[in-house]
Order: sequence, then C-alpha cells, then structure tokens
Amino acid sequence: MNRRTSIRNRLFATTLPLAAAFPPAVSAEPATFVVDDEHFSMMFEIMHIGYAPVMGLFRDVEGQFVYDEQARTLNSGTLVFQSDSIYTNHEERDEHLRSDDFLDSDDHPEIRFSVTGFETTGQNTGKVTGDLTLLGKIRPVTLDVTLNKSAEYPIGHEEYTLGITAETTLKRSEWGMTYGLDPALVGDEVTLRFGFEANRDS
Repeated sequence: MNRRTSIRNRLFATTLPLAAAFPPAVSAEPATFVVDDEHFSMMFEIMHIGYAPVMGLFRDVEGQFVYDEQARTLNSGTLVFQSDSIYTNHEERDEHLRSDDFLDSDDHPEIRFSVTGFETTGQNTGKVTGDLTLLGKIRPVTLDVTLNKSAEYPIGHEEYTLGITAETTLKRSEWGMTYGLDPALVGDEVTLRFGFEANRDS
C-alpha cells in the first residue's frame, strides 16, 4: 500500500452528521467528494519582524468530504498536508521551517484538519469548524467557507465538481510553536487561505 492510498483510507474513517447550508442541487444522497490536488491552493501569510509578511504554501495535500446536496448535510471532511512540502521560494528558510523550531517535519509529517461542525452565514457561505492537528496538539479552528460553483466540469475529466474557497486566522503559539515570538522576529498570527476543486467520487 503506497502513502497516497494509506492517507485516503484514513480519510474515510470519520463520519459526523453536520448541518450545512449550501444550495440544493441534483444529488439525492450523500456523495464523497475528493479534493483535486491539481486544482488546490493553500497560501499562508505571517509577518516577519514587522516589516513585511512572508507568504508560502504547502504543495502536498489530500482530502475528501461526504456531502448531500439535496439534504444540505456535510457528513465528514478531512484535509491532510505533508508538513515537509512547505514552500516559500527560499530553500534555506524552507529547511528552517521544517525544523523543530517550527513544523518539526521529521516527528510530525502530517498536518490534519477534521471537520466537526457547520454554521450557515448566507446562501453559499458558512463557517466550518474543525480540529487542527499540528505538532501533535489538537485545537479547534473555524474556517469562513464559500461554495463558488457546483456543476459538471466543462472540460477534461467532466466529473461533477464543487469549487470552494476558505479562510481563517490562527495563532501558532496555541500549538506550541513559539520560536521567534520573543523577541518579535516572527508573528504569532498566521492567515490561511484555501481555494480548491473537489470531484464527486463515482
């Protein structure tokens, strides 16, 4: 079993009934949607010594969720990032971020977000709550989520696809990542922005 298959099997493990409010469409029962890693972006932003934000991303991610469009229920959801896939366009800095000062990628290769709830805020928007596992610690996080589009893909794979954006801000110190906070070399607040497509698993 390869690593991708192993991660996907673990992603099926949790199913939690949640109230969701995305608009109803053609689906008549819960369907599994798999994140398309060719159309996934997760950008983070953190201030450096108060001068300017450093921006980066994670290049290796997998995820899926179970969603019933007719009943408007989100039954589960998980995103898994490989912490050593961090990229900020600076090799030396990326190696430092993988070290035990920050992500400790050797001992904590995965960063995991697991959905625990949903609150409606508009026709196509909501707040998704979940548990973020980072550096071996689990803490709650809330994402502001927008469902941009749900339809059959017009080109390529032609599968039924959801397009989603999400954003949140968290404090890294709450997961024990305190390097550079005193003195204030690296900010505590980290802004995360997601944009991805997820294809219905046939």
